[in-house]
Amino acid sequence: MTPADLSRCVVSAVRCAVEDGELGGAVPARVVVERTRPGGVGEYATPVAFQIAKGAGVRPAEVAEVLARRLGAVAGIERVEITGAGFLNFSLASVSAAQLVRDLRPVAGAAAAVEVPDPSSGELRERLVRAAVARIAAAQGVQPGPAVSVAPVARRDGDVLARYGADAVAWAVLTTPPRETPEFCDALLVQGESNELFRVRYAHARAHALVRNAEQLGFRPEPGEVDAPALLRVLADHPLVLEAAAHHRAPERLARHLVELADALLDFQHRVLPKGDEKPSAAHRARLALAEAAGTVLAGGLALLGIDAPTRL
Repeated sequence: MTPADLSRCVVSAVRCAVEDGELGGAVPARVVVERTRPGGVGEYATPVAFQIAKGAGVRPAEVAEVLARRLGAVAGIERVEITGAGFLNFSLASVSAAQLVRDLRPVAGAAAAVEVPDPSSGELRERLVRAAVARIAAAQGVQPGPAVSVAPVARRDGDVLARYGADAVAWAVLTTPPRETPEFCDALLVQGESNELFRVRYAHARAHALVRNAEQLGFRPEPGEVDAPALLRVLADHPLVLEAAAHHRAPERLARHLVELADALLDFQHRVLPKGDEKPSAAHRARLALAEAAGTVLAGGLALLGIDAPTRL
């Protein structure tokens, strides 16, 4: 079971509980499931019991107990625990690397294909945030919520764009939480690992380079099992990150995720191609497929933020 599957399972459990008369209230169309925070219980958590409790007129803990019984019997969910006043926490069975790669390809491709007109009215930061939120929401098939209130950029729009360029400005704006002020400095122009945007774009370009190099060696990507826990974990979280970014109208969540994914891919890239006289094997093809999927996700994520993703740097 993938984290995205878990979100759908929770919705299904709520629907069945309502239909069977165990719970009252409306069934939500979507349920936000997120990574458990450091020090928390399990791998993933959701506050859905609080959402249902409001309409049902019962305590969140009672809702959580009903859902925990139902979800504990679902294949792929190893453990369900209730913490606090009614948070549901989950531990999942491990996901096949091959299946994860197959599942991610259409998700990433759909994200990259989303195009949302960027309204010309409004201040620069407001425009960028509104457009990114609209793209992310469209990729999730939902309507964007109310506009996010953000502090304006302190400098004139034209001056900032002329000095740093549209992509660097968008990155600085969209990685900054609404209540904080974006920082524009020459670090945005550095072509090195200290620049997060460069790392994300470089990782994407490296994924393409690996595929090109593999073709020269006579092999292509083929999903299979790969021992890459850090990269697999970040990739498995991608659909949930998109859901959370759409739900909270928070493009900075997607941007942080892209940095984490880029760093994991850059650490993994050295294991992809054969070394020396080594012949390409099924393991190399599987690693290449994983790297290619990560590159596709990076491209899709940058597209949702309105930022170019060059294939060569």
